[in-house]
Amino acid sequence: MMDPIGLIGFGGIAESVLEKLNDEVEGGPNLAGILVREAAGRPEQLPFVTELDQLISTRPRVIAECASHQAVQRYGESILRAGVDLIVVSIGALADPALSDRLRTAASDTGSKLICPSGAIGAVDALSSARLGGLERVRYRSRKPPRAWKGTPAEDAFDLDQLTVPQVIYQGYARQAALLYPRNTNAAAAVAFAGLGFEDTEVELIADPTVSGNIHEIDVQAKSGSFFITLTGKPSSANPRTSMLTAYSVARALLHYNGPVVI
Repeated sequence: MMDPIGLIGFGGIAESVLEKLNDEVEGGPNLAGILVREAAGRPEQLPFVTELDQLISTRPRVIAECASHQAVQRYGESILRAGVDLIVVSIGALADPALSDRLRTAASDTGSKLICPSGAIGAVDALSSARLGGLERVRYRSRKPPRAWKGTPAEDAFDLDQLTVPQVIYQGYARQAALLYPRNTNAAAAVAFAGLGFEDTEVELIADPTVSGNIHEIDVQAKSGSFFITLTGKPSSANPRTSMLTAYSVARALLHYNGPVVI
């Protein structure tokens, strides 16, 4: 049987994670609880709770945050201090250095683990390996359809509905990108976290009316060599800001807790 797991949030990512786990795990996942703000109106067959203490009391081995930066800020330290591993989807929350330090300290003090899945991108393993030998430059570029940038500072600066050519909406470094565009830059944060860090990872964000998917480009120069990759992810039907691959990366991380072989 699969070890007990918990989830925070029940939006598009969490629903896709459960769907995939139901496909992959015989008998379905051992779901300890799902933490949400309101349990009323939720499917009765699922174990929804509204307080973190309720979720912790079910003794999950790992909890996957599938909600927001605010959820990481509110619950992350308490989960790790309870000795429960935490998978963080909203990696951009770690751009806050004070929060990042608290989570690291909590994990170190209790022996729990803060786990950052690859999310919508690839090459994180190559990037983190290259870091051991010495990184020289890491650049990340994100191209998304204009509608994916609605509700962000880009909407105030540009008429997203009228764009006919690609428009750079941000150029700088990962920390500021994650703070300005928290719902759109978890991939950039993952690249920063695995590589040169938030201060030295170059980021370019583009609203591109010529693309239909979310395109991620990673350019790495290192002492061990160099690589450039491009990934075109299909947007989640529930949220155009998020790639479908994000949910699968969380499901993969959870499946590793029971798999006899880990890749």
